[in-house]
Amino acid sequence: MTDRGWDEDDARPYFFLSYAHTPKAGARGAGDPNHWVRQLYRDLCEAVLQITTVPDGVAVGFMDESMHQGELWAERLSDELATCRVFVPLYSPRYFNSVPCGQEWHAFTRRPVYPANLDSERTSGIVPVLWAPMSRYRLPNVASELQFNHASFGPEYATEGLYALMKLSYFRASYELAVHRLAARIVQVAEETVIPVGRRLEFNGLPSAFNVTAPTKQLRISVLAYHQNELPADRNPDYYGERRTDWHPYRPVGSPIAQHAVRLARQLGFQPTVHEFDDEVESIIGGNAEAPGLLLLDRWALRDPRRRELVRRFDRSDAAWVSILEPFNGDDPECAERADELGDLSDETLRITRRASRPSFLGATGPTGLHTLEDFDDALPRAAMKAKYAFEGRTRAEPEEPPAPRPSLREAFRRGGGGYGPDGAPEGPFEDEPPEPDGNGRTTRRSRNNGDDPYREPNPHREQDPYRAHDPHRDDGDEPDDGMAPLGGRGPR
Repeated sequence: MTDRGWDEDDARPYFFLSYAHTPKAGARGAGDPNHWVRQLYRDLCEAVLQITTVPDGVAVGFMDESMHQGELWAERLSDELATCRVFVPLYSPRYFNSVPCGQEWHAFTRRPVYPANLDSERTSGIVPVLWAPMSRYRLPNVASELQFNHASFGPEYATEGLYALMKLSYFRASYELAVHRLAARIVQVAEETVIPVGRRLEFNGLPSAFNVTAPTKQLRISVLAYHQNELPADRNPDYYGERRTDWHPYRPVGSPIAQHAVRLARQLGFQPTVHEFDDEVESIIGGNAEAPGLLLLDRWALRDPRRRELVRRFDRSDAAWVSILEPFNGDDPECAERADELGDLSDETLRITRRASRPSFLGATGPTGLHTLEDFDDALPRAAMKAKYAFEGRTRAEPEEPPAPRPSLREAFRRGGGGYGPDGAPEGPFEDEPPEPDGNGRTTRRSRNNGDDPYREPNPHREQDPYRAHDPHRDDGDEPDDGMAPLGGRGPR
């Protein structure tokens, strides 16, 4: 890191506009997709000028329009991030998958933030903008932790995003209102915070503040197979390569199975990576679910006692977020000859997995393996999505604590004897009735529990209202949970 050397007399830009560069559409003659961001930047600068005293010739904000790679480009970005007063990120799905945008966020947030005065509670110099609606996407932690009310920029902005308001003339008034309020918010944050000029960081070496790829969008493809130098003598080496991940079970059709799986996974929207199962298995067995996974299993490798034991331990770990696919080429003479032997070996090693494999809407690969590349193509989407659903279910946050039970009036009367007196002390259930002689020299207290008093004990001989007696949604107050909604929703009333 090097000192910025900023002159205190220089006016600092109000904001740094951080956005993800959109690539051009493939069609010939397609326009510049970043034109609308530049238009927003110009409109925002004009709006800030109108409500501040920025002198003539001083930059109001900064937007990287060129995105030229190189040392000078990185130094310019570092300078601007070290001196701007407010950071304005344009939220979109592309933004949170951009490494440079995550680096910009990281660089700005390395600078300390102080409230400008004792009464101010503002502790962030970030003013986010909804460029596109984000309700369907999970924000990274650094973004979800920001307390920001997007609805204050107008209802259309909150539901459509600023890009839609710009593009559609129908929303012209909503766009102008949103820009005006955004400019006012930028100026307000700049005036209510003190963010000292930072040091210029080595931009290209900075980490991203985001998880560029959400865990559920990743897919870890692991391969359990031989490489050519460890094959048994009775196995044809033509189906293997220098690495275990070079396994090519359907040779000469297609490509190595891991490469083929990567192409299929990308078509499903995953960002897959390929690993050797030997390197992954201990982490999986230990329950460290980094992402959904696929295990591409060569049944021939189960003849190796060490690998067979690894797979058996994996099977017992119940790692449902890793689906298993077993390519088994029906046209391979050696596979055909040993089909029963290797199938039994697979069934014995994956006993728990086999028992749990029931037909469902996800489908099943079946115990006989995937005899053709077409079978593999059909099975992979089901297996990948099954792993994704299991991973989401495993990592879904549980409620921190169940809601408190509803108070029971009847239970209060049982415990306290009937209520509380004026001094706060419990009263007996008969305190309000004086004793009465019964004609035999004894005195009794008359109970209030007669007729239809809701607090009386149930009489098994009393005729019950059939509709009240059998109403499953009626709350009598007898049990704390009677009539309560299940966690996460309202019950029928």
